[in-house]
Amino acid sequence: MTDRFDGIQTFLEVVESGSLTLAAERLNLTRSAVGKALARLEARLGVRLLQRTTRSQSLTEEGQAYYEHCLRAQAELEAAESGLESGRNEPRGRLRASLPLAFGHHHAAPALLGLIERYPQLQVDIAISDRVVDLVQEGYDLAVRIGELPDTDRLVARRLGEQTMRLAAAPAYLARFGRPADVTALAQHRGIDYCGPGQSQRWELSDTQGRAHTVHLPWHARLNDLQAVADAAIAGAGLAWLPNWLLARYVQSGQLEPVLTDHRAAAMPIHVLWPRARHMPAKTRCAVDALVAAMPACMEECRTRPVSTVRTRKTQGSRS
Repeated sequence: MTDRFDGIQTFLEVVESGSLTLAAERLNLTRSAVGKALARLEARLGVRLLQRTTRSQSLTEEGQAYYEHCLRAQAELEAAESGLESGRNEPRGRLRASLPLAFGHHHAAPALLGLIERYPQLQVDIAISDRVVDLVQEGYDLAVRIGELPDTDRLVARRLGEQTMRLAAAPAYLARFGRPADVTALAQHRGIDYCGPGQSQRWELSDTQGRAHTVHLPWHARLNDLQAVADAAIAGAGLAWLPNWLLARYVQSGQLEPVLTDHRAAAMPIHVLWPRARHMPAKTRCAVDALVAAMPACMEECRTRPVSTVRTRKTQGSRS
């Protein structure tokens, strides 16, 4: 009787490692054995899963579809095992998490990486990118996103906090070009534009009377990473729109100063999401708990400074 699971783990390892040689090392097999396992799997399925040359490999269209099905099946098996554990055993296995760039680097990733010291049988596999992943199709256990969430019955969401965008510049820049007294004065200043996924260049600021002002700040530098925007602002390149959770540290250190502090911002929610299932895996539960526990310090830090606020229609990848 043919083993329907024969070669699947080898196939997954080859795709994720990027080469037969590296997959063989991770599986403690010879390169020849890995190649033969793939060949048997392709023969059984009747399709070619990988296009391989001496220098590179890539998934075929059928291979991509099969890979995504395998990831989902793997996640279901892990969920079933976690359900049998009924919370009695510690988290184990691979936890796949998708995190937005800057927020992931500064806050979410450190919270998740702290789990590997507490749970020796847990492996944390983090993808930090502003690409909006499909958790179910791509086999992720959880994702952190900033902005309004789309309606879906496939996912569960838990609110972590909220983000507001704020306007700031380096003290040296303000000494050279002056501090804008109102919204109209912004047109005379240099801007640093963030052009990440899901972003537009339209910003709206609400003044003390609640009037909305649309601002088209002339930009002199454009970057697709929020940390790079902050670094450019610190270097004196211009005014920058930055989220509260990133700006606070630089205001406290004196590297950046808030501008137009009497303006208010509309908040964007920060959520952690995970695929809906009858039993929540222990590894996912502990990861969600770690993120929830880590957020208050981040959000409290942001509220301790009277920094300027900006209302925007953008969301960080309608995802971050």
